[in-house]
Amino acid sequence: MSKRFALFAAAAVLAFGAVTTAPLYAQMSEKPVVVGGAPMYPSKNIIQNAINSKDHTTLVAAVKAAGLVQTLEGPGPFTVFAPTNEAFAKLPPGTVDNLLKPENKAMLVKVLTYHVVSGRMTTAGLMKAIRAGEGMTKLKTVEGDDLIVKQAGPGKLTVTDAKGDVANITIANVMQSNGVIQVIDAVLLPPM
Repeated sequence: MSKRFALFAAAAVLAFGAVTTAPLYAQMSEKPVVVGGAPMYPSKNIIQNAINSKDHTTLVAAVKAAGLVQTLEGPGPFTVFAPTNEAFAKLPPGTVDNLLKPENKAMLVKVLTYHVVSGRMTTAGLMKAIRAGEGMTKLKTVEGDDLIVKQAGPGKLTVTDAKGDVANITIANVMQSNGVIQVIDAVLLPPM
């Protein structure tokens, strides 16, 4: 009886140890990508990671103002072409402040959802689509209009908006639990 109890106790300790250390081990074994000085963990969703990036404070503020936080915390998967603060700073003076006004929420939602594509589009997937599309691929955004992705040299991809403005993917394949972030250096604008 005591041998049986000892085996049961040992099994319980091992099971308890596995349960209590699994989340810590999972986080330690993840390979985060550092964006804006913060590690972005594949086990966290787009919002959980983006709020920690000092390079994406404008984007996060815009997502909050547009009421899109809950959507981007959802199951997805989503591909987000995420402009940095520097990208937003390239817009004409006053543009961001104007978009953040409550009366311009519909326009803000249109601009932000133009940066989101359904599915998990990694650079490998984008390159495959570009080869199949003879040098480019069109992606239908959540907003409803297209973005064009092209190869701009070995391992480099660009994203072109409806106006013909081009953004470079500067940090690729930032994996999230509900999709992937592709960091870009310009704000993409849908047809107005």
